[in-house]
Amino acid sequence: MARVGFIGLGNMGGGMAANLAKKGHDVRAFDLSAEAMERAKAAGCLPVASATEAAEGAEAVVTMLPAGRHVAQVYAESLGGAAASTILIDCSTIDVATARELAQGAAARGVPAVDAPVSGGIAAAEGGTLTFMVGGSAEAFELARPFLEDMGKAVIHAGGNGAGQAAKLCNNLILGSTMIATCEAFVLAQRLGLDPQTFFDISGQATGQSWSMTSYCPVPGVGPVSPADRDYRGGFAGALMLKDLNLAMAAAEGVQAQVPMGERARELYQAFADAGQGGLDFSGIIRMLDRG
Repeated sequence: MARVGFIGLGNMGGGMAANLAKKGHDVRAFDLSAEAMERAKAAGCLPVASATEAAEGAEAVVTMLPAGRHVAQVYAESLGGAAASTILIDCSTIDVATARELAQGAAARGVPAVDAPVSGGIAAAEGGTLTFMVGGSAEAFELARPFLEDMGKAVIHAGGNGAGQAAKLCNNLILGSTMIATCEAFVLAQRLGLDPQTFFDISGQATGQSWSMTSYCPVPGVGPVSPADRDYRGGFAGALMLKDLNLAMAAAEGVQAQVPMGERARELYQAFADAGQGGLDFSGIIRMLDRG
């Protein structure tokens, strides 16, 4: 087993670090939150005093941070001394350009790096069933793969550096849009007199089926257990969906891609966040749509 530095122990990173520890890795963990550090310690990680200390002597360094500027700061201030034998794995969701710049900077020092954003949410992070979409060279991907496999169910090489982030943004463009359409359909179905469970049973086996419908239903008591059954607590916050849609819109503008559905989804999640609901799971937007 290997020594792993893990930087960023939030809702996603905490579960991911815990799974690495469960697999027998020596996980040196750091976060600015004392509470997060205590949870990591209880999960078998060794809390350390800084990101620099987490990275010292590590065979792999995993970052799971809120935005590109945070990742860039850690790479500049704490990972400059990383050895050529260390693989840098950024699992944050950030813009493609920053992901490429950070990998190029690492490569200039002889250090391999990949961008490996995740899909699956908090439950998958805790259960070790995440999907990783990985950008980087074939050699760097193979170095990162064993660590990612210890945290997920699927590890897919998307292409060169930045390709993982591109895949994540495109995936969440679909997810944000289909969740809104699913919520709209349930609201309409109920107003037309259809029982939600009956509509789920029908659409879940018809052409309207989607992951948002059958795996993450936005209606309480319908389908598998989801954040809707916990008053839309936990899961994937609406504010994070808005962040990802903003990144997707910026990426689309950069390559002159037409994304009208994505733009409308971004506008609706902006309204959701502006109404003070950004901390709720993104499926909670059904409440806003039901009031409209």
